[in-house]
Amino acid sequence: MAFPEDVLTEDEHVVLHLHPHWKALIRPILVLALTVAAVVAGWLLLPDGDGGTIALYVLAGLGLVLVLSFGLWPFLVWRTTHYLFTNERVLLQEGVLSRNRRDLPLTRINDHAMHQRFVERMLGCGTLTIESAGERGQSVLRDVPHVDRVQTKLYELVEAHHDKHSLGDGEMREMLADMAEGKPLRDPS
Repeated sequence: MAFPEDVLTEDEHVVLHLHPHWKALIRPILVLALTVAAVVAGWLLLPDGDGGTIALYVLAGLGLVLVLSFGLWPFLVWRTTHYLFTNERVLLQEGVLSRNRRDLPLTRINDHAMHQRFVERMLGCGTLTIESAGERGQSVLRDVPHVDRVQTKLYELVEAHHDKHSLGDGEMREMLADMAEGKPLRDPS
């Protein structure tokens, strides 16, 4: 379930492609391990005969429901959640059966902040909040791995994009001098 490259523009390239932190998989793995242990224990400890067999089938059925709802589903959610940082924008995509995607152009990002609780600091993840101009305002990315480095990279991307698409002091002085001399304006790129 890789992120499709066809959503990128011609000059756009991926700088970071992340999924939420692996801590999201702890509960699904524990559910799977405990369910398998319970079914094996039931198989070994339940009495022989029709009552034991029915109880084992009920236990296995409950185990299957638990594994599907608390094991497989969270894994699929984790796997289909993408945090993509490019040289042009931040793309947020999630959804197993349906898909939600949000594009945040770097030019519209006003602010970004990170937050880490104590346990998240120990695990190396945290929450990144990106504030952008527009109707939706804030985007909250939870369980971002290496959130401090990601925030720094986002700052670098926003600044590089700003520098690329704006005039420098020297270029502005040249344009003003040309205008003062009556020369026609030229394209700075």
